[in-house]
Amino acid sequence: MSKKTMGIHHITAIVGNPQENVDFYAGVLGLRLVKQTVNFDDPGTYHLYFGNEGGKPGTIITFFPWADAYQGRIGDGQVGVTSYVVPKGAIEFWENRLEKFQVPFTKSERFGEQSLQFDDPHGLRLEIVERDEGEKNFWPFGEVTPEVAIKGFGGATLFSSKPESTSQLLEKVMGLEKVGKEGDLVRFRSTAEIGNVIDLKLTPVGRGQMGVGTVHHIAWRASDDQDQLDWKNHVNSHGYGVTPVQDRNYFNAIYFREHGEILFEIATDPPGFAHDESHETMGEKLMLPPQYEPHRDQIERGLLPFEVRELD
Repeated sequence: MSKKTMGIHHITAIVGNPQENVDFYAGVLGLRLVKQTVNFDDPGTYHLYFGNEGGKPGTIITFFPWADAYQGRIGDGQVGVTSYVVPKGAIEFWENRLEKFQVPFTKSERFGEQSLQFDDPHGLRLEIVERDEGEKNFWPFGEVTPEVAIKGFGGATLFSSKPESTSQLLEKVMGLEKVGKEGDLVRFRSTAEIGNVIDLKLTPVGRGQMGVGTVHHIAWRASDDQDQLDWKNHVNSHGYGVTPVQDRNYFNAIYFREHGEILFEIATDPPGFAHDESHETMGEKLMLPPQYEPHRDQIERGLLPFEVRELD
């Protein structure tokens, strides 16, 4: 069986204080908070989802905010850099905006593309690149208009403890196309218009340590439940142990750890984020899965309050 991933569904990271997290991704980057819920495996922790206006796959970054957790270390076995894509001509706006909010950044070029590289308040490494691909994000927030808004993921840079094995997986199992090599990076591309470019670092940098400021896992898209089961069988057939399907309310998920120690998830596109609240009100209040609803008062008392606010 031959399979080709459409690209990134979401990326999940560990961060610190939730208000700082919301201020940066909504207030500075202009993303929409499309869902606030809890970690289904640890209901004393938020699970916050940010994306484009519709919360579409390929735009969603999610966070477990642990205000008092230890700082992690970015390294092998992780997503090293999360890349965002903006419309052509928008990079100057983002230079000025990062300067306005005193976010240090550097400019670099690889594979013929200019990028802005910077860290979020908790140490997560991010970058912004310009590309024509992908639809505009029609979520105006502060001074961020659809003409310059982040469209979603450009992709990610993977740090692997076994780069050759990870390269084989990306190409032979996940079905990405190898499109170039520059320095110690190999570039792969998927079939989607967004969340479609993966750079793999060929030089190990030392084992990462999970904690604040690190990516927990990267999730790839499955079109529906049947496609996900096909992926499960496909990945299993190549010798990777895959978890049973887990209901995450807004998608179903399976997980496996590839040989370079990066945790991969394959998540279904449906049902999406508007099935338990309206499209217009997504992200405005804490949504709990049925098993936790009887404990809402206790859960809410244990969570730090935050608000989405314009910082301009």
